[in-house]
Amino acid sequence: MKRYIKYAKKYWYHFLLGPLFMMLEACGEFILPYINKNIIDIGAANGDVPYIFQNGIYMGLLAFFMLATGVLGANFSIRGATRLAAGVRDEVFVKIQEFSFSDIDDFTTGSLITRITNDVTQIQNFAQTALRGMFRSPIMLIGALIMSFHLNSNLAWAILIIVPILGISIAAIILVASPRYTKMQQALDTVNNGINESITNIRVIKSFVREDYEIGKFGKINQILVDKSTSALKVMLLMQPVSALAVNVSTLAVVWISGRQIMVGDMELGTLTAFITYLSQILTALTFVANIVLQGTRAAASHKRISQVLDTKVKLTDSDAAYPDKKVENGSIEFKNVSFKYFKNNKDYILENIDFKINAGELIGIIGSTGSGKSTLVSLIPRLYDPDEGEIYIDGTNIKDLSFENLRDSISYVLQKNTLFSGTIAENLRWGNEFATMEEIRHAATVSQADGFVMSFPEGYETDLSQGGLNLSGGQKQRLCIARALLKKPQILILDDSTSAVDTATDASIRKAFREELPGITKLIIAQRISSVEDADRIMVLDEGKIVGFDSHSVLLKTCTAYQEIYYSQKDKEEA
Repeated sequence: MKRYIKYAKKYWYHFLLGPLFMMLEACGEFILPYINKNIIDIGAANGDVPYIFQNGIYMGLLAFFMLATGVLGANFSIRGATRLAAGVRDEVFVKIQEFSFSDIDDFTTGSLITRITNDVTQIQNFAQTALRGMFRSPIMLIGALIMSFHLNSNLAWAILIIVPILGISIAAIILVASPRYTKMQQALDTVNNGINESITNIRVIKSFVREDYEIGKFGKINQILVDKSTSALKVMLLMQPVSALAVNVSTLAVVWISGRQIMVGDMELGTLTAFITYLSQILTALTFVANIVLQGTRAAASHKRISQVLDTKVKLTDSDAAYPDKKVENGSIEFKNVSFKYFKNNKDYILENIDFKINAGELIGIIGSTGSGKSTLVSLIPRLYDPDEGEIYIDGTNIKDLSFENLRDSISYVLQKNTLFSGTIAENLRWGNEFATMEEIRHAATVSQADGFVMSFPEGYETDLSQGGLNLSGGQKQRLCIARALLKKPQILILDDSTSAVDTATDASIRKAFREELPGITKLIIAQRISSVEDADRIMVLDEGKIVGFDSHSVLLKTCTAYQEIYYSQKDKEEA
């Protein structure tokens, strides 16, 4: 738990005052029964009303003191634990933002959500419980024991017998429950994954009428969570009855032993009442310590899962960049004998021996069959992944020698999966340039052929989008994503099949605007339709991770068999 000390230091007064006030409140806990004993044994026994009234005032003042210190202690404890959790949550989120694509591939989305929410909450619960009881419970336990021996040492020995038995029972319960809580957290990961996948793909599910299948699938993983939770919680449910049994048996033993002493005059009724109260306090304190230990075991499991994220060594960093201040100026790209595979233990490469050079300002089309490596190739340019072999250069500089900020700031990458956020259209477009004027926004949207449909909305660029832009068509989302990329004013523009949902006429208008409005920008366009790239300066043809052609449309039609096959298959479909 060393990594959390920095947050405790930051809010040190919460972590100091919380336990301090709880300790003061605990002191009152074992003073009250003694005053009550005196009221019964002295005041009531002798009919001394002033004595009863005076000690009653003392009890009232002490109760008020305990109320104040208890509230203050709980307040500082809750605030300290909450702020600690907020700090940990921020740290985990920042770490996730540093992850490369390959790092994120090592965790599922549902697992990361569970770690940043439920697991952090377990840390918070433990911190809160510990701050309230870590010092309060031992003080109450020790104080009550001392007062018990002070009242009647013979009866106190009975407590020393029952306490170890209760302690061993609770320890056994915790040992059994702890691994079950770990399995419960893992089951929660699976449920979160299922929820995330179903909600994200809800349109696909409905279009294939697979709601019943998804409900059944979720029901199975939800039942696993129920079983794992039940398995853990039913063990912990034993703690309360075991503690109650210990209290009742101890109370019965004390009453049975003390009854004879009262009868012969060796013990007074007030002493017995106080002793039973101290006995209850001892067992309650012991149970509370057990709860702290239990919370600690749950927090330890969550800490381990959080640490897996925080201790992940990010695979891609720019710490070794030789020219961290250098910016991309032209946008020329060169691959030298580049090979790459996603899973390092695989024998085959996704991309193999890729060599090419693209001049600044060129319009390059990239085409190939599904799985040929098109998206993988362009994802290497902004260092979303690093190649296993070979080197990549931009403006003659190895991209590993550039900082992430300067490299990625020079590249606009419109992903194959269009992503928009909740908010207005203007707010979404300003992701490309947060200081963009409305004139710049409209110009970018005009180039991407988005201005027309945006202005047809009653609120224009102030139209609110739902999360993911679900209130737009696929083609509209694509055009807005392109406009957002253009607002960045990059040196390199990468479109990964980003016009697949627009009609051919709009596609042609976008390409024409690119040539007229973006002559100095290096443009890489991945497409399924040859018509989308046939007017490119050059077209790269990929087949099974290798470049099998890289030239103009007219030359490839004569020299590249793979290109010919794609071209004539599409032409036949159009004619049909």
